[in-house]
Amino acid sequence: MAAVADSSNPDAKSDLQRNLADFHPTVWGEYFLQYASESMELDKNIAARIDTLKDEVRKMLVSKTDKPLAKVNLIDSICRLGVSYHFEHEIDDILQDIHKCYVENGEITLEDNLYSLAVLFRVLRQQGFHVFPNVFNKFKDEQRNFNENLITDVEGMLSLYEASHMMIHGEEILEEALSFTSTHLESIATELSPFLATQVKYSLRQALHKNLPRLESRRYISIYEQDSSHDEILLTLAKLDFNFLQSLYQKEFGNICKWWKELNFANKLPYARDRIIECSFWILTTFFEPKYSQARKFMTKTISILSVIDDTYDAYGTIDELDLFTKAIERWDIRIVDDLPDYMKILYTTLLTVYEEIEQEMSKEGRTYTLGYYKKEVKKAVQAFITEARWLNEKYTPTTEEYMRIATKSCCYTLLILTSYIGMGETATENIFNWITNEPKIANAAANLCRLMDEIVSGEFEQKRGHVCSLLDCYMKQYGISREAAILECQKRSAIAWKDINEECLRPTKVPMPFLTRALNLSRFMDVIYKDEDGYTNSKGLMKTSIKAVLIDPVPI
Repeated sequence: MAAVADSSNPDAKSDLQRNLADFHPTVWGEYFLQYASESMELDKNIAARIDTLKDEVRKMLVSKTDKPLAKVNLIDSICRLGVSYHFEHEIDDILQDIHKCYVENGEITLEDNLYSLAVLFRVLRQQGFHVFPNVFNKFKDEQRNFNENLITDVEGMLSLYEASHMMIHGEEILEEALSFTSTHLESIATELSPFLATQVKYSLRQALHKNLPRLESRRYISIYEQDSSHDEILLTLAKLDFNFLQSLYQKEFGNICKWWKELNFANKLPYARDRIIECSFWILTTFFEPKYSQARKFMTKTISILSVIDDTYDAYGTIDELDLFTKAIERWDIRIVDDLPDYMKILYTTLLTVYEEIEQEMSKEGRTYTLGYYKKEVKKAVQAFITEARWLNEKYTPTTEEYMRIATKSCCYTLLILTSYIGMGETATENIFNWITNEPKIANAAANLCRLMDEIVSGEFEQKRGHVCSLLDCYMKQYGISREAAILECQKRSAIAWKDINEECLRPTKVPMPFLTRALNLSRFMDVIYKDEDGYTNSKGLMKTSIKAVLIDPVPI
């Protein structure tokens, strides 16, 4: 790949000596530019129809019933279809009532089949209610193992499998449930009807709780449509709403693409990954609701620049240049831009320009307190980048603990969570920013998960070009274990991180749930897009398919 020559620094390595990565070019070209638009207004007729359907679904939700589990199933469908954001208060009120009437001291008192009780458990946990999984003991035999006759109840098994992913620390019964259901669903998948087999295989690969909400909505609309008991009004709402939001996202992506094209990073900094659409999708998965349009813009601009800065530290800059850039970030002053090599001036100027754009908006909102926190987290990330660059330069292999201390900062997940709050309006008070910058458990867990999943799938590609040692290398050297054993250790740590995340989302929460959801969704992104490969760097596969499903192909009405 062509590299940028730097004549401004006589001590710089020649291009041939730089650790260049062979990143493939963007798979999207200028496709999304066609959607760039000054006006973000959408079809008013469709919006009015959606409002009418919302009223109908709301009536269904709040109607009196003596069948609480039927109401829970309705809520589950609404959530999976991607329209629960229209009914947050109603859903919370209904589940509060169900929790009050049918849960005593954390124990579910309702009697029903495995399918219904597992859905109830999962839906209550999703909403943050602390319910114990003891209700599943009734499905065990005298030896305290799950009853083998459950194997014929495929829907019940699948429901229990999905519920088990809500586990927190110390819930052995859910560990057993996950093992039991995974093993048996795997073995019977080939004997099922094609429709059910497809669902089972998908769930075994991608658990509902860890899936990206927009991808789940797209998939579940077609499943729900094939269910003979589906509600036509709810189905129509889900389809229209999905397509309506898709039109909004297309405009957002178009406008971001226009901004990116004007920066011309692909030509000016060709050593870096050209992934503006993938960055936009990453952020869209963090919050999809229309009211967060501006938040997505700030966050996408931040992550796209961070991605190029990361590649500069990883794949192009010399250690002397990187030291200069680090000092410039520390000073955060446009007047020192002339001290930088030419290619770094572009990066530095762009970062400070985005900061100014955020600053202007925050001044209008009277929320300038957000800016100091933002700047501080950017500096922390860059300090982590330079530490890793020095390790590579000195051929140093840190301990696993030392590595993770730095790597959980260089993955920028705390910075991204914090940036998401900037665009969330006045509910994101200064207390929220204080909380996120003091390393709360959920932010640490999300950062750990990000780094662990990345490490498992990225190592081989990165080592080809000379890259800081991976976590796997650290494990192997420190404990004298094989690569396979090191991967297993990373997977165990990932499971611990998920338990931490689940635990932090249970009431009473440290901060309101919308702020925790950002960390949860960023973790979901890793679980989906980094499951088998680094889908951001290698964006021709699952990442491309996912973007196509959410942003290009409308749902057939």
